[in-house]
Amino acid sequence: MYSTDLEETQWQVIKKILNVQERKRKYDLREIWNAIFYVVKTGCQWRMLPSDFAPWELVYYYYRKWSSWGEFDLLLNNLREKVRVKMGQKAEASLGIMDSQSVRWGDNRSLNGIDGNKKVKGVKRHVVVDKNGFLLAVMVTIACVHDSKAAYLLARCLRELSCNIKVILADTGYRGEIAEKIKNAFGYILEVVVSGDKVKGFRPIGKRWIVERTFSWFDNYRRLCRNYELTFDSAEEMVKLASIRMLLNKI
Repeated sequence: MYSTDLEETQWQVIKKILNVQERKRKYDLREIWNAIFYVVKTGCQWRMLPSDFAPWELVYYYYRKWSSWGEFDLLLNNLREKVRVKMGQKAEASLGIMDSQSVRWGDNRSLNGIDGNKKVKGVKRHVVVDKNGFLLAVMVTIACVHDSKAAYLLARCLRELSCNIKVILADTGYRGEIAEKIKNAFGYILEVVVSGDKVKGFRPIGKRWIVERTFSWFDNYRRLCRNYELTFDSAEEMVKLASIRMLLNKI
C-alpha cells in the first residue's frame, strides 16, 4: 500500500468516466493506475517499479495504449469539470492563463535546447490553465523556442480540446503580432498583463500568479522536476497524469 494508490471513491470515478468493462483479468486495472501514478510521483524508471505492482512491461503497455487512445485527455477534462462544479463554478472555463516553464534535461538522449533567458538546458512546457490553476492544455518544445512562437500552436491545441475559452491572460513574453493571429484564427482574446507597480521586489500580479502556482504543483512530482522523457508526447502525458492525480485528490 503506497500513498499514491487510488482510494475506492477515486477509482470508481475513473471507472465511470472511462467506462471500464468488467471482465476477468490477471491484474486489475486499478493496480495498473496505481503503478502509473507511482512512477509520476516518485520519478522512478519503468523497469524499477516495485514488485508489489504488476510487471512493468504490462504497466507500460497500458500507459502507451491509453495515451494513444486519448484516455488521459478524456479523464483530465471530465475531472476538471467535476471539480469546478463541486466548487460552485461552471463546468467549462471561459478564462485561461498562458505561460511556460523551462525544465532541465534528465536524459541526454532526449531532444533539448537552451533557454538563454533562464540559462536552462532542456525543454519548455507551454501550458494554459483555468482560474483555479487546473490544466487545460499543454505542449512541450525544446527550451530555445520563444513563448510567442509556441503560443499559436498551444492555442490550436486548446481549440482541439473544444474548450469554451474566450480570454487568455499572458505575460509580456507574448507581446506583438501573435495576439492578433490567435484572435483571427481561434477567436481567443489574448490579453498581455503588465505590472504597473514600480516597487522593487516580487509583486504577484492578479490572476497571472495562478499559473506560477501550477508550476510549483508540478514540482511535487519527481517525474516532472526534470525532463526524463525521450519524446515530447510522453513529456506532455506525464504533465496530464500529474494534473489528473491532483484533481482526483479534490474529488
